[in-house]
Amino acid sequence: MTNRKIDETALASWLRTAGRELVRVQPLSGDVSPRRYARVELADGGGAIVASYAGDMEDACRRFEATTNLLQSADVRVPEILESDCARGLMLLEDAGSTSLFDLHTPLLARLPLFERAIELIRRISLLPTDQVDRLNPPLDRQLLRSELQQTVDLFLEPRGLLGDSSERQALESALDQLCKALAQREPKPCHRDFMARNLMATDTGDLIVLDHQDLRLGPPEYDLASLLNDSFFPPPEVEVQLLADTLTSDPERLGYHRAAVQRTLKAVGTFAAFAVRGSERHLPLIPPTLARTLHHLRQVPEMAPLAGLLERRWGPELGDE
Repeated sequence: MTNRKIDETALASWLRTAGRELVRVQPLSGDVSPRRYARVELADGGGAIVASYAGDMEDACRRFEATTNLLQSADVRVPEILESDCARGLMLLEDAGSTSLFDLHTPLLARLPLFERAIELIRRISLLPTDQVDRLNPPLDRQLLRSELQQTVDLFLEPRGLLGDSSERQALESALDQLCKALAQREPKPCHRDFMARNLMATDTGDLIVLDHQDLRLGPPEYDLASLLNDSFFPPPEVEVQLLADTLTSDPERLGYHRAAVQRTLKAVGTFAAFAVRGSERHLPLIPPTLARTLHHLRQVPEMAPLAGLLERRWGPELGDE
């Protein structure tokens, strides 16, 4: 993919029409995406983040506007939109800082209040009006959940010979079908869709600012929780138990969490592999612990537990020291 740069001349002109004078632009790294981000310094001494959308992404820009308003109405802190011109593909945002929940180097126990805060934000998101959320994006339904897993099969498991013989592959494919069917049978709730530690910015006041929320949609009720505790961040079992104790109060909720975690982690492996195919390899070190999390949760899901031992042996070389 061509690395599309932000047009600084066009940016400066746009900001000038809004009464803001551009001083400096610092490009920010991101995943393989048509969006580009930069931290900007303004003449009044303030700073902000500029998001530049490719020409065919006006709808995505407008969804970000809509989800910003919706989340703010639920008292979920997101970056404030300072200026926006989706027709031009430009948006000026509050600078949420550089330290995500994933990047914090404090001891895990010191971070627990932030994870508890994140779980409260998940609850608030889940209570958003379903009719408004449903209009934003297609639901995370059985078909979409399964297609995400197919990417992992096609880009990672199959190329690395991790599917086994035809009978083993058929058993895995059947189990994934059953998994997605079971997830889709739960009453859907509003979910962020990418509620992981790297999208939660820690503030000096102990709050969290939620990023990358334009994909807000209806999905399995435990999906965001599964993302928080299994995508990039991997808590030890005792911490996971502690965080879940007051959140999941019934057997269906606990089973829904483990099912969502199997889907989310296996989907994440495919996402990381896709990034690598498109030229960004920085997430590849996350694949071994992510696969290990898949196996951890798979053992808790009745329809998939019989596969755990077989897959652990088959995937062993990819797990490293996990």
